[in-house]
Amino acid sequence: MRQHYRNWNTDDADWADSHGFFLRIIKKNLRESAQSASSVFQFNHSFQKMEKAYYIEYYRLEREHWWFRARNEMIINHLRQVAASVSQPNRPLKILNVGAATGRSSEMLGTIGQVESLEYDTDCCEFARRELKMEVVQGSILELPYPNEMFDIVCAFDVIEHVADDKKSVAEMRRVCKTGGIICIAVPAFMFLWSEHDVVNHHYRRYTGAQVLDLFDNTNKKIYHTYFNTGLFLPIAFFRLFSRLLPKRKAQGEETASDFGVLKNGFVSQFLYRFFKLENYFLQKQWYLPVGVSILSSWRKV
Repeated sequence: MRQHYRNWNTDDADWADSHGFFLRIIKKNLRESAQSASSVFQFNHSFQKMEKAYYIEYYRLEREHWWFRARNEMIINHLRQVAASVSQPNRPLKILNVGAATGRSSEMLGTIGQVESLEYDTDCCEFARRELKMEVVQGSILELPYPNEMFDIVCAFDVIEHVADDKKSVAEMRRVCKTGGIICIAVPAFMFLWSEHDVVNHHYRRYTGAQVLDLFDNTNKKIYHTYFNTGLFLPIAFFRLFSRLLPKRKAQGEETASDFGVLKNGFVSQFLYRFFKLENYFLQKQWYLPVGVSILSSWRKV
């Protein structure tokens, strides 16, 4: 789920795709739980059952959590809008989705064109192939296993903040993108919003709009660049800044520090989904939003 991020099994390894932070936290806990088994057979059996249960849970999260639902739908709507400029009669668009996780973003991109899904985490790839019957290539954003000029659209949603060398990541995306094709990224915004959520997710950084612009040189032409998740910016900023004043709970597990464990109430989640989704209007109009929790940036390779 992530490729080349900081890994709890290695000192400085980078592994970056789309959603591996949650994967690694749960897998670590699964291993620790499974190790209580009294035999090798029990360990393997327990771990395999729990590992499968995790991926099923993450599969559900990608499709039901209000943040994933709203974000994915708005980004796909944006890409559907700009994809018209690269579409050709009688030929499906070739799309690379870097960081496919359990496949929801690939499913949605599949409504636009023919999707190649790339995922760094080997176990996640195996789950997607076995349980979802989805073809997923195992690989890294820093060394994309594709020739030059192969794809019409290259996407990386919440990926490059996990990579030490984010400029190389963007350069690799550009390399495999056709001339005239589209490169689209989404990243978290503003370092002052840094919280335990970022630590748990093994982020290297959060971005300003200017920093994202600096990742793209003059061989790329900006299509649309904006902050988003703007309506929830103030309450999220307050929550994260206020949480710094509270004493840290040493007993708290890593997973509880992630924002994805917050606000599980069905009514509240549905409200947040609908409220976040209101921004779809502004993204479709390609209006610039001056502040937000995330940044969306799409470019044309020239």
